[in-house]
Amino acid sequence: MSRLGNLGARLYRGEVGYDFIGNRKIWYGISILITITAIVGLAVSGLNMGIEFKGGAVFTTPKTSVTVASAETLATDASGHQAIVQKLGNGGLRIQITEVDTAKSDQIKSQLSKDLGVPAEKIAADLVGPSWGEQIANKAWTGLGVFMVLVVIYLAIAFEWRMAIAALVALIHDITITVGVYALVGFEVTPGTVIGLLTILGYSLYDTVVVFDSLKEGTKGITKQTRWTYSEIANRSINGTLVRSINTTVVALLPVAGLLFIGGGVLGAGMLNDISLALFVGLAAGAYSSIFIATPLVADLKERDPQMKALKKRILAKRAAAAAKGELSEAEQAEQGIPEDAEPAAAVVGQRQEPPRGHGRTSGKRR
Repeated sequence: MSRLGNLGARLYRGEVGYDFIGNRKIWYGISILITITAIVGLAVSGLNMGIEFKGGAVFTTPKTSVTVASAETLATDASGHQAIVQKLGNGGLRIQITEVDTAKSDQIKSQLSKDLGVPAEKIAADLVGPSWGEQIANKAWTGLGVFMVLVVIYLAIAFEWRMAIAALVALIHDITITVGVYALVGFEVTPGTVIGLLTILGYSLYDTVVVFDSLKEGTKGITKQTRWTYSEIANRSINGTLVRSINTTVVALLPVAGLLFIGGGVLGAGMLNDISLALFVGLAAGAYSSIFIATPLVADLKERDPQMKALKKRILAKRAAAAAKGELSEAEQAEQGIPEDAEPAAAVVGQRQEPPRGHGRTSGKRR
């Protein structure tokens, strides 16, 4: 068995683990800091909305020897707006300029014909109205809202309302970070970006539900025992699914990283940038929030329940009594690998094992 597989098995059995729940305030602080940074970036830089949302014109030229950098400068001078230029497979150029109306489009087309040395009739111009982009944005917000509502209803029925709230907070966390990264990096927001955002919600929710399912199974009949608190079972659930979450996330991130860094960075495919950046950031944020935000938040909410408070009080009292007698608590026995049905002597801390009465020490002579 590989080291990672062996570690996963030990995590699943509870032999080793990290106290995610106990250190939740650290992760809450990190998430708040990242979220504030994303919001500040969004407020200061804003989103670079694409032509589909702002409206504008797209000019497609035939094959030309003009470089992309030169074409961007010429198009910006001709229109008075920032232009985005891409090299096409046939050697032509795709020039995208936002906030351009029909009248101005004809002027820009004529000027580009002179500057690029291409006949005006061979330059194709497509106009996109801002009202169309507004419809897309409204539909995107509607789809996002419907998705969130369905998620909350499903989780509230399949699990409980606390888990539904925690999952909703995690999803909002992931969206905020992804949108903030777009604002800070300055990538263009297109319909591809919206598709990427909606896709990452599914991945994030998948990781969260895996942990929640393990937590649901582990907490069945929790009030009938005095061995584990809810937070401790939640921590074991995270550790038990940790390797699985890591494997799933890494496998999903590798092809997305290829799209982002090779397809978008090396090959210069703009549409790939729009989708892959949202997927890359969202997948990483989703894996983080499932482990460090959603489940600890459920534990926080659940520990406020009167039954869980009473259970925790009984467990702590039992452990205090065991410590006063010099015995290991049941939780400590489990952590050290001592069987539940072991004799009490096996759970004594620092107590020397004496031979039974009636059997003195031998003299050292062999009988």
